[in-house]
Amino acid sequence: MEAALIIFALMLLTFVGLGAYLTVKAVGAAKRGVERTVAQARRSVEDTTLRAKSFGQVGVAGALAQLRLDLRTSMRATQQALAEGAQADASLRESLALFERLSAHGHELDGELKRLEQEPDRQRTGELLPDLRERAAKIIQAADSLRWAARDRARRFAEDDISLLSEQIEMESGALRDWSREPVDDLAAAAEWDAAQAAAPAPAPAQAPKPTSAPPPAALNPPTPTMQYPWQKAPRPESAG
Repeated sequence: MEAALIIFALMLLTFVGLGAYLTVKAVGAAKRGVERTVAQARRSVEDTTLRAKSFGQVGVAGALAQLRLDLRTSMRATQQALAEGAQADASLRESLALFERLSAHGHELDGELKRLEQEPDRQRTGELLPDLRERAAKIIQAADSLRWAARDRARRFAEDDISLLSEQIEMESGALRDWSREPVDDLAAAAEWDAAQAAAPAPAPAQAPKPTSAPPPAALNPPTPTMQYPWQKAPRPESAG
């Protein structure tokens, strides 16, 4: 009885622990989903604000907003292209690692530009704009290079796959259009040949060759011819009778 109670308690603890683990995992997944949604909403709001500033403001403030908007747009597009391409092409993982290093510089520059938006000394900020534009141009150029290289690679693979698939389809279409080797036609031809063979007259049986007349066999013991010697007398006529 005590053993059964111990086993029941262990099973109960196992189920409770498993339930708690699954609950924590579900809560963590939900939390990450909420955080991801909030981050996306925050980025969308910030991009909209920057777009409005770039169009609605002039001078240093508008230039900073446009610079941040261009940088964020290029980096986000490159990150999405490399992440999607790496799922189908493992060779893009190295490019994705390079982009992570580039992204660190992009985040650093974006943070600096964001701080300068709040800088009251516009003259000093205006003096820094050429250097900021140069840094942003280098980062954007590198990100664009990675993104277009990944897209060109994916497009080339797609074209090669389409070409190979087209050749296979053409071969299959040619095989489907080859009606001369259809099994039904082969069976019909075989049936016609059998009917023709059945209707043909049977060949006449070959006649045995006639035996040729052979001379009668010679006697086994032919008579010995009588030899006439010169000293013998000729037989008389009366004796012949």
